[in-house]
Amino acid sequence: MQKFKLLPITVAVAASLASISSFAAETDLAALEQRIQELESQVGDIKYVDDQQQAVLTAETNVPDGIVFSGYARYGAHYKSGDERYVDIGTTGRSVGRLGNEANGGEVQLAKLFQADNGAIWDIVFMADHWEADVWADDGGLSMKKMYAGVTNIFESQPELYMWAGRDFHQRPQQGLNDYFWMTHDGQGAGFNNLDFGGAKLDMGFVGQVKGGLVNDNGRYAITSKLHSINAGIGQLDLYANYGFASDEADEVGKPKVSDETAYLLGATLGLGESNKLVMKYGDGADSSVFELKGDYQTFYASLEGSYAASEQFIIDYLVSYKDNSGSDLDRENTEYAGIVRPQYQWNDVHSTWLEAGYGMVDYDDDGEENAWKITLSQNVSLGGLPWSRPMLRFYTTVGDVETKGNTVKTTNVDTLSFGAMFEAWW
Repeated sequence: MQKFKLLPITVAVAASLASISSFAAETDLAALEQRIQELESQVGDIKYVDDQQQAVLTAETNVPDGIVFSGYARYGAHYKSGDERYVDIGTTGRSVGRLGNEANGGEVQLAKLFQADNGAIWDIVFMADHWEADVWADDGGLSMKKMYAGVTNIFESQPELYMWAGRDFHQRPQQGLNDYFWMTHDGQGAGFNNLDFGGAKLDMGFVGQVKGGLVNDNGRYAITSKLHSINAGIGQLDLYANYGFASDEADEVGKPKVSDETAYLLGATLGLGESNKLVMKYGDGADSSVFELKGDYQTFYASLEGSYAASEQFIIDYLVSYKDNSGSDLDRENTEYAGIVRPQYQWNDVHSTWLEAGYGMVDYDDDGEENAWKITLSQNVSLGGLPWSRPMLRFYTTVGDVETKGNTVKTTNVDTLSFGAMFEAWW
């Protein structure tokens, strides 16, 4: 990820350079260069990045002057020539691959950091996001995604402990190739991160579910926890445990009472060497969030993702996944399988070519079946040329197909042929 730069430094440096002719009469160029270096040093390297995860301060965080401006976005035109704009199957995000197969959207964040005389470091953060789209049958528009305050370095025995309250991203681990948030508990509440036990660190939170521009929670709640940074020898081990419940406020007339329901969701990630990761989760009454309170529903998910560097210029990313969904409150019990491979060739530090191929299947217990495949070829221009280099301009073509068949459904084939241009950036 790129480290953030601050808005005031650009103005300050530009103003200094603009006045160089008059300033040189009073002092030498070396003094001017020293002043610019002083301004730049006030910015500092702040690892406060929008990786679509919760931002957590530590006692080592540099506190810059001004406002930290950060964000993530992808926007472009996507011309549909086939039956559907995107190739979509199953419940694991873009299970046949996200490249050339994802909707537009973005999020912009403003943050202000403060450091008290006693060493405590505070941040106040605001974010607006723009993700609603016609493909999700929503009206669109901006939503207030974040508005919270946090503080760290307030306990001498726990300098990395970070406490927060407000509305924030919350426990939303994400996979890259399929853009799958396999857990997500965004909402508003309070919690802490990085309680250090000496071989592991604990995060906990209590959050209520909210939607878009509404200011109050809707009566659905989650108690979340993550025990992380555990050295398992082969790699880092992180463990998740979450519990969901609801108040009477969440009940709706004419629908089953969710206040009588509870849910739990367990998960784990294990690093396998430097470039592979195993992800597993089990849910009862929940799929990706204990806010869902789905009743008699169980899910198990396992996935292996990673990358292989064939050379400095040629990198292959891959992901395979398995997901089993069952329970009497599920219309059709099923098992999902998916695989994605993305070879990426870097021509130089600007141009790269990616080819992404994916296959997915949903196997229903009533003998029904869905099969999908997708191939995308993308020519890219980026700041750095590497797979993670951003900003990036993409010019792509996507082809794919989804076939549905079974005893209780009509056999159909839905094809996709799309052409598009998109930018993606995080900063």
